[in-house]
Amino acid sequence: MNINIRGKHIELTDALKEYVMKRVGKLAKYSDEFVDVQVTLLVERGRHRVEVTAPLNGMILRGEEETEDMYSSIDMVVEKLERQIDKYRTRINKRMRSKVLKDHETKQSVLNEEPREEVVRNKKFPAKPMSVEEAIMQMNLIGHTFFVFTNSESQEMNVVYLRNNGDYGLLQPQT
Repeated sequence: MNINIRGKHIELTDALKEYVMKRVGKLAKYSDEFVDVQVTLLVERGRHRVEVTAPLNGMILRGEEETEDMYSSIDMVVEKLERQIDKYRTRINKRMRSKVLKDHETKQSVLNEEPREEVVRNKKFPAKPMSVEEAIMQMNLIGHTFFVFTNSESQEMNVVYLRNNGDYGLLQPQT
């Protein structure tokens, strides 16, 4: 496992780097497929935030935690990623048994900001072909309410999204 550590507004001491390597390195016990794990440590307004992005079997595990202590933030983000891995494993096992993945988790997001009419962030991502069920699983693993993917059946770009009632929706281009 290759762990890349970046710091923003923080001095990366050897002790801090070693702690990150030790704690994040524990994820290797779950899979040999972890290759390049990105860890970003940043301090803003006295808050210590840790962001970890770990590709795994074509999926992306992502965790972010913020506390008043960097070491606590590191511990909490590793625990969050371990829960995501357990959740992923449970879903894979369930899928292999029944081939039908129904997830009725209810998530609600509240937007308190006025909508902007400008692009504030541009993001590129690999569009690996996958089934609708895989896309839903990926969306839940990264904690988003929508996910853009290439549908393996139609080879077209699709979007899965979480509806307000907790069900999932699928957007497909009209041909």
